[in-house]
Amino acid sequence: MLGAAGGVLTGALIAGALATPMASAKARTPGGAAEARGVQIAAARAAAAGIDWQDCPADWALEKPIQCGYVTVPLDYAKPYGRTIKLAVDRIGNTGSATERQGALIYNPGGPGGSGLKFPRRVTTKNPLWTKTSKAYDFVGFDPRGVGHSAAISCVDPQEYVKAPKADPVPDSEADKRAQRKLAEEYAQGCAERSGWMLPYLTTPNTARDIDVIRAALGEKKLNYLGVSYGTYIGGVYATLFPTHVRRMIVDSVVNPSREKIWYQANLDQDVAFETRWKDWTAWVAKNDAAYHIGDTPEKVQKQWETLRAAAKKHPIGGVVGPAELVGFFQSAPYYDSSWAPVAAVWSAYLAGDEKQLVEAAGPDLSDTAGNIASENGNAVYTAVECADAKWPTSWRTWDRDNTRLHKDYPFMTWANAWMNLPCATWDAPQQNPIEVGADKGLPKTLIVQSTRDAATPYDGAVELHKRLKGSRLITEKDAGSHGVTGLVNACINDRVDAYLLNGTVDAADVTCGPHATPVPAAAK
Repeated sequence: MLGAAGGVLTGALIAGALATPMASAKARTPGGAAEARGVQIAAARAAAAGIDWQDCPADWALEKPIQCGYVTVPLDYAKPYGRTIKLAVDRIGNTGSATERQGALIYNPGGPGGSGLKFPRRVTTKNPLWTKTSKAYDFVGFDPRGVGHSAAISCVDPQEYVKAPKADPVPDSEADKRAQRKLAEEYAQGCAERSGWMLPYLTTPNTARDIDVIRAALGEKKLNYLGVSYGTYIGGVYATLFPTHVRRMIVDSVVNPSREKIWYQANLDQDVAFETRWKDWTAWVAKNDAAYHIGDTPEKVQKQWETLRAAAKKHPIGGVVGPAELVGFFQSAPYYDSSWAPVAAVWSAYLAGDEKQLVEAAGPDLSDTAGNIASENGNAVYTAVECADAKWPTSWRTWDRDNTRLHKDYPFMTWANAWMNLPCATWDAPQQNPIEVGADKGLPKTLIVQSTRDAATPYDGAVELHKRLKGSRLITEKDAGSHGVTGLVNACINDRVDAYLLNGTVDAADVTCGPHATPVPAAAK
């Protein structure tokens, strides 16, 4: 990915804002007691101040009746009276009656680096999956620290960031690897030079603390939360730090919270899962060869991909689309089922002689300065959070060994993913030890939703979080792999999400649902 702004607060609300995290949570926390005390102070301050809701700025593209405001949080929770930053939040009130209202539902879409400000638009656009829930809850989004309108960071000039073509991520030689290593080191240096003041504080535990302050600012005693992708890791950390502050929590498409996975190993695991889902897609493209004419077997489709990649490496398509840009565009297919047909259609058009669609889809748009700023910012926050959350290998030998081995069997994403994360090897800011995610005492029932063939967050992550959050229920979407399951039409899942958010009910045991509908080629609709 909230609420009433307060002047006069009841004792119960202040008690909620000041509720002390349990002792076991403190023990799990990087930093410990100072941050725990700091978030209590910040939450009490926010509860007293409330949020000055206004019409949203025109350039935020958030239509009325969505309202926007800011919540002030400490840059460093160990120093709650020190430097502060402002977090952008927005909300739309519940659509039902006052008696139907159950509070605010805070959303995080993932990333790290994603903005949640579009969440209230699920109401204004009348998204049918959220009609029932929106009667009971205010929908609240926010830009996490460092993102968008919340003290945005940057690591490189945005126009330079989007320029293309970039080097082929798959190296042909040691010289290619040295060039990529140099780029990664320069990127890390750029982050330090442009945003060094904030880098030590861009951590997942701090974002979880920020959410608790937002909760207090909204006048909410307990948190209702929906987190997708990286938002699930935020949710797991929040549940660890503030188990007694949770009312309802849904996490969807789960990052493996094991300290051994955050973040180096998690990215290696992604490479394997992306290859699996890539093969699911190429099989679907082959099955629908009558619509796309790319190849009538998965092997032929794969061969066409390799041919396209080689041609783009030799002569970038339109002068700007090389192998790196192709991977950037095509990876949306293994990410999201909603991209299966559009990506195949663009590819099909290219093979039929129309390269314009591919250039527009995969190449940069230097005229879109706002979009390029957002894209660069998102990548900067992604890098900063992952680099700060955990210790990363500093030896190139380790990176080279692991990615060379994986690339042999899982070539689609391995090297591209490696170079994206390599700045963490030379990161010029403190790196924490990951928090030990887990909660038992005081945590209510939580809901975990996951597809078995997810590429970005492999299924094992949901199983691991399920073990760590006592009383949680796991809904598994079997034989499916789209990322972000709660946004898809699948009555087996949608009905249970509604029942949990509206009534707090979960099944007596974990549930396995069948897959949502397979995408249909546009021409066959």
